[in-house]
Amino acid sequence: MTVFNITTTHPASFLLVGIPGLEQLHVWISIPFCFAYTLALLGNCTLLFIIQADAALHEPMYFFLAMLAAIDLVLSSTTLPKMLAIFWFRDREISFYGCLVQMFFLHSFSIMESAVLLAMAFDRYVAICKPLHYTTVLTRPLITKIGMAAVARAVTLMTPLPFLLRRFHYCRGTMIAHCYCEHMAVVRLACGDTRFNNIYGIAVAMFIVVLDLLFVILSYIFILRAVLQLASQEARYKAFGTCVSHIGAILSTYTPVVISSVMHRVARRAAPHVHILLAIFYLLFPPMINPIIYGVKTKQIRDHVLNLFQRKKV
Repeated sequence: MTVFNITTTHPASFLLVGIPGLEQLHVWISIPFCFAYTLALLGNCTLLFIIQADAALHEPMYFFLAMLAAIDLVLSSTTLPKMLAIFWFRDREISFYGCLVQMFFLHSFSIMESAVLLAMAFDRYVAICKPLHYTTVLTRPLITKIGMAAVARAVTLMTPLPFLLRRFHYCRGTMIAHCYCEHMAVVRLACGDTRFNNIYGIAVAMFIVVLDLLFVILSYIFILRAVLQLASQEARYKAFGTCVSHIGAILSTYTPVVISSVMHRVARRAAPHVHILLAIFYLLFPPMINPIIYGVKTKQIRDHVLNLFQRKKV
């Protein structure tokens, strides 16, 4: 039984259901999740090691890639270990403050990921549209400031959430119908006026996705225009080829968000596990696929990985 703290209005802990309606399949569902998480850990750790070890990769594009890999590591590690504990050991309990911490990290690093993807679009814009000014524009101090701004924006937007949730009385039980502490899943258990939480959550999500995606699209409009003005077809192919990895990362990140948003509006009566599986897919797919995209499409990283394997064979 979950014990309520006498001096506060919130429970001492919550119980995470997992995937409602698919409880009997949790062990089987955990297999692809565990595989994807393992790939995410190996892929992103490998990227960070290669970028740190090879001085030739100490350039703006790879610094942003290192930021993306670090964010993906934290984003997946915030939820997957606890999720696997639910599936394998039925360890469903999470403390109230542990739930708030998980929620804060989950949403904060999602916002940071969007900011880094936007910064990478800016990097490609400068590299293709203003190549002569690339080294003077994207200096290390500017890259540091961009990274700090991404963190500051995420922390500023997400800091109110734990305090807003702490003031509620949770009279609708302690069972969270999810695999992790997602903001709206917790709000549904609260009593009182939760309209501000609902509006704030939607407003932040729309602000981040719409604004960042709008600037990314705008950057690529300028990039496409600059590429089409190049004289030879080979030059156009080479210039746009440097953007392929970034476009893949954008698609892997924003496509699940768009699909989930559409499903929430078009298929409102769909079983809860459909929406939860989509949410998990959003958390797992980008961290798993981004290292593969950059490993395959970026020659410097691909060559470094091949060299590592050749040395091991020797």
